[in-house]
Amino acid sequence: MANSTEDDTDAQYLGRLVLALIGLMPGLVIHSFIVGVNVTDWWKRRSVTPVDHIVTSLGISRMCIQCGNAVHFLFHPLFWRSQHAGVTLILGIIYDFLIYVSIWLTSLLSIVFCLKISNFHTRLFLYLKGMIVHRTVYFIVASVLLPAINSLITLLLGITKVFNNGTYNKMMTNLTYCTIIDSVYPVTIGAIFPLFFYCISSVVLFTSLYHHITKMKMSSNLSISLETYYSMIKFVAFNSIYNTAYLICYSSCIFYYYVYCVTLDWFLVILGFIPVLHSSYLIYRTAKLRSQMSKVFQNVTDFLFQRKDTETKENIEIVALGQ
Repeated sequence: MANSTEDDTDAQYLGRLVLALIGLMPGLVIHSFIVGVNVTDWWKRRSVTPVDHIVTSLGISRMCIQCGNAVHFLFHPLFWRSQHAGVTLILGIIYDFLIYVSIWLTSLLSIVFCLKISNFHTRLFLYLKGMIVHRTVYFIVASVLLPAINSLITLLLGITKVFNNGTYNKMMTNLTYCTIIDSVYPVTIGAIFPLFFYCISSVVLFTSLYHHITKMKMSSNLSISLETYYSMIKFVAFNSIYNTAYLICYSSCIFYYYVYCVTLDWFLVILGFIPVLHSSYLIYRTAKLRSQMSKVFQNVTDFLFQRKDTETKENIEIVALGQ
C-alpha cells in the first residue's frame, strides 16, 4: 500500500515520520524479545509449545511490518513524486504481504487457543484438535505461503496491466498502484478469510468458557476458583478488541486507497502501534515471557546502579587524592 497525497505539508510528513520511528524502536525491542526467548528455548532444547511457535512467527512478521512502515515513510514520497511504476508496485505488494501474514498468524493463534482450551467433545472438534495442534508448524508455513501466492498473483496481474498500458519501462504518468490492482481478490484471500476463521474460533472459545463457568457456579463445590476462567475471558476480549481496531484501521486504509487513491498515513502509523500493544500484552499474559522480562529489567537495573556506585566511588577517590 503506498501513496501520500501531494498536498501534505512537510510538517505533517515529518510528524508522521517521527511517530513511525518512535513506534519502530519499542516495537523492534518487544517483538525481538519474544522471538529471542522462544528461539533460545528451542536452541537449548527446552519445551516449546505450538503457541510458542505461532507467537515467534507472529513476532517476526510484526518486526517486518514495523520496518516496512519505516521504509514507507522514509523513502516512499521519493518514489511517489517520481511516479516510478515498478518500485511503487513492489513496495505496495510487499507491505500488503506482511500485513496478510500477520493476520493469518493471529487467526491461527486464536484457533489453537480455542482447540486447546475449549472442552467440546464432538468428533469434528477432537479431529481438528489433533490435526491442527500437532501440526502447527505446517499451518504456520501455510499462513506464509497463502499470502505469498496471493501477493505473487497480484504482482503478475499488476505487471500485466502496466505492460498493457505501455508504461513498464517509463515513468508512470496515469497509473498508480491503487489503479493497477483489483483489491477484491487479494483482500478477500489475505484478510477476510482469516478474520472469518478468527471470529468463529473466538465465539466458540467464549461460548465454551461461558458454559463451563455456568456449570461450575451451579456446582455445590464452592471451593473451585473461577479466576483462571475469568482471566481467559479477559484475554479473549482483549484479542477481540485488538483485531477489531486493527481491522477498522486496515479496512479504512484499503477503502480510501483503492476507491479514492488516497493513503491514510495516520492510520498506517496506528497500524504500527497496535501490534506493539498486543505483543506487550502477550508478554504480560505468558508466564515464561513475563519471567524473562522481569529478569531483563532486574539485570538492567543492577547494571545501572552498579555503574552509578562505581562512578560515585571514583569521584570520592578523586576528591580524596585532590586533598
